[in-house]
Amino acid sequence: MVLLADHLAAPVAPAPERPVDEGAARRSLRGQIARLERRLADALVTGFPTEALAVAVPGRGGPRLLDLGELEALRDDLAARLHDAHAALTEIAERRRRARLLLESMYIEPGRHRFVRLPRAELGLPGCGVYAVRPRVGLVGMLMGWWQVKLSSGCPLAGRGEPATRRITLWQPWAVAAASAP
Repeated sequence: MVLLADHLAAPVAPAPERPVDEGAARRSLRGQIARLERRLADALVTGFPTEALAVAVPGRGGPRLLDLGELEALRDDLAARLHDAHAALTEIAERRRRARLLLESMYIEPGRHRFVRLPRAELGLPGCGVYAVRPRVGLVGMLMGWWQVKLSSGCPLAGRGEPATRRITLWQPWAVAAASAP
């Protein structure tokens, strides 16, 4: 029976190979690459003020037209870099969340966090300030258990004996002339 059914089946010819539309594939890959580059730039801007993300993509042997394989490799490289950037941003966000929780805990119970220092950079805030738990009235406050959270005034001063640097900017052309005058 099985033998009879095999002879009744008509032989099927293989499907003819369709020509690959390389132009459409290139357009599709270029669109994907553009979207990935845009998302990678967004990730860079998101972490920019305080964190520097590594999003550079190395060149592919100079200016030339990339073939489909190289475009796919570039797309895959961009996708991997985007994944790494998102992982780094997630880690930064988690670190900042823990720092905010620590600061909140420091304000609620300063006595439990004696002499803890939390830089503003850990919170993602600009500036050089540091939140620190200190005794309220010095030694007496430390002995009495009077603790408070204080924010330092900011960046440390320049070291002793260092001259102040003069900055000349493009917005002050008169300064350039004055600095170059004898």
